[in-house]
Amino acid sequence: MRLRSPETIFEALLRQCYVAPRCQNVHQRRGYSSTPRSTQKHHEVKDVAVLGGGITGLTSAYYLSQELPDAKITLYEANSRLGGWLESRHIDQVVFEQGPRTLRPTMPNGYLTLDLVQQLGFEENIITTSKTAPAAQNRFVYYPDHLVRMPGPGSSILNQLYSVLTEPLWKNILKGLALEAFQDRRPPDLNDESVGSFISRRFGPQLGDNVVSAILHGIYAGDINQLSMKSIQPKLWFWEARHGSIANALAETFREKSKLMSGDDIDLSIELTSKPSLRSILEVMKYTSVFTFKGGVGELVTRLQAKLKDTKNVNIKMNTAISAIRYDEASRGIKIFTKKSSSSRSSAPQPQSHTHAISTLSSKKTANLSKPILSSLALTHSVTVMVVNVFYKDPNLLSVSGFGYLIPRSIPFEQNPERALGVVFDSDATIGQDAVPGTKLTVMLGGHWWDGWNSYPTDDQGAQMARIVLRRHLNITAEPDIIRVSLQRECIPQYTVGHEDRLASASRDLQRGYQGRLRVAGNSYTGVGLNDCVRAARDVVKNLVTADGAFKTGLESFTQEKTWGLIRPKASVPQS
Repeated sequence: MRLRSPETIFEALLRQCYVAPRCQNVHQRRGYSSTPRSTQKHHEVKDVAVLGGGITGLTSAYYLSQELPDAKITLYEANSRLGGWLESRHIDQVVFEQGPRTLRPTMPNGYLTLDLVQQLGFEENIITTSKTAPAAQNRFVYYPDHLVRMPGPGSSILNQLYSVLTEPLWKNILKGLALEAFQDRRPPDLNDESVGSFISRRFGPQLGDNVVSAILHGIYAGDINQLSMKSIQPKLWFWEARHGSIANALAETFREKSKLMSGDDIDLSIELTSKPSLRSILEVMKYTSVFTFKGGVGELVTRLQAKLKDTKNVNIKMNTAISAIRYDEASRGIKIFTKKSSSSRSSAPQPQSHTHAISTLSSKKTANLSKPILSSLALTHSVTVMVVNVFYKDPNLLSVSGFGYLIPRSIPFEQNPERALGVVFDSDATIGQDAVPGTKLTVMLGGHWWDGWNSYPTDDQGAQMARIVLRRHLNITAEPDIIRVSLQRECIPQYTVGHEDRLASASRDLQRGYQGRLRVAGNSYTGVGLNDCVRAARDVVKNLVTADGAFKTGLESFTQEKTWGLIRPKASVPQS
């Protein structure tokens, strides 16, 4: 088989999987091109409001400016800075991250972020961590009173086996893994359950309590017994339904040398891997565990902001808080009501009319602004996390090298009364970012442990709690040279049991109440990571400009059965 230039082998395999009878799709699904077949007439989408200047809002505004160069685009931000939870602070030549600090080059969402970086023209500022680096290979869980390295590359099979057989962390877990294939399939009427329930039912409670809860502390700062298995691990949820067990599904993928991907992910993967401009950077990413930027992850915000300010059809309104979002029957458009500025002596501002709007605000804020139409969106709870950045001039304080460690729910209270979620070894994870040597750490506190609290620790209290955690867990007794505390209120949405059903209901409410003129996107819906937010922005804009997107909401995927496809290339690899 001879490839059409400039198609890559990987792209050919994806296309082959997608269309060849040999590569069977798990569900039959309609063919879809990543390039719109046709677009709505641009006079119909001529004035778009983007609500919220976080990463989803900024990226949405950017994609809109590229897709609709003749449309008017207005971005509303309530605060005096853009970026939302993304913020990189520079203190004494050290970069401190208030939000995410590294990104994964996963396919396709990570690839999409890399494509955005390349479009903005600062790919030369990317800092990569190799898959063979200590930060990639050494990841720890703290249990019950010491660090335990997770199995994986970088350690011999004998060392890993010894750890699994002797560490209390792994007690009874091997037995649960061995017996998983013999557990009953879930009842057919079970539509969703917590991650904790799923793991306990299939593997026993120890795996969830000791390992999975720690992982979810690092991603969601959430409670394993509240988070939805169907929403945050859809592949495992699907595997059990189709194969009866995770072990059977893994055996099939290993035997057939196949990989399960959602249909939409296959489409986007084909689109991105077919871009000649991305091939060199994707080649580098084959050997990369995570990446960031010389100026920190916040550099993405800075670049987007600069690009939008130089774009004639984009207007950014800072310090402009929204008070209501209404559908206007007369114009069949959207009216945005804004709050009166505290410094203004004039009357309340007049509502602004737009043909369409995209709300990238949290689901709870969007619900409050659209009362009573989108009340179902108010049900998504978010947790509060305190981030404590610590820097020591001594570069040799850590006894181990790695990405850091996470703390499971099963740890004894006396080992974690501060309710820490984990500690990131930033000086290992982002080598080359700081201009001075030293040991840089981030301590994360709170999350679901602080649910129901009416008040939170002060900055001084948070700093002291972080010092105590580092002294108890890492035996670091030195005083930090720099310490910075940031309380991130309601920063991570929790996809709790029933998340997809709630969003399906919200999608129908959006259709009825706003007639396709208001869409939503952001970390409240389809993923809490930065890559997920970039993907959400891309999808909501794409569906706004496509011909069949007139009545979409940003949540339409929750009203449809998810489709999956197996990437199963033929035995012989095509030659170019």
